[in-house]
Amino acid sequence: VQLVESGGGSVQPGGSLRLSCEASGYSFRGSCVAWFRQGPGKERDWVSTLRSDGSTRYRDSVKGRFTLSKDTAKNLFYLQMNSLKPEDTGMYYCAAGPVNEYGGCPGDKNHYDYWGQGTQVTVS
Repeated sequence: VQLVESGGGSVQPGGSLRLSCEASGYSFRGSCVAWFRQGPGKERDWVSTLRSDGSTRYRDSVKGRFTLSKDTAKNLFYLQMNSLKPEDTGMYYCAAGPVNEYGGCPGDKNHYDYWGQGTQVTVS
């Protein structure tokens, strides 16, 4: 399994970016894809999850601004980020793994088996 992120960059506050995560060798059926981010000197924090049935969850600070979607045929996952703020700055990572014992996609980074290399987002 290989996850490759792209689409990061530098934008001004209020701008938009769309991150992509290409998943090779990964079956999305019955599983989760998540985005995490890590700001300078900070822990890696959960941003959003997408379950294979299409349900999504977002951390409160990005609700209404970020949208996680998929192109199942291409095994591509997108994080559309609008109205970006300086506090959104960080390295963004795509992660994949199975649903948990409750059938959900947790925000715990330790749950995920596969990770991409990250793509940098800078808002200033």
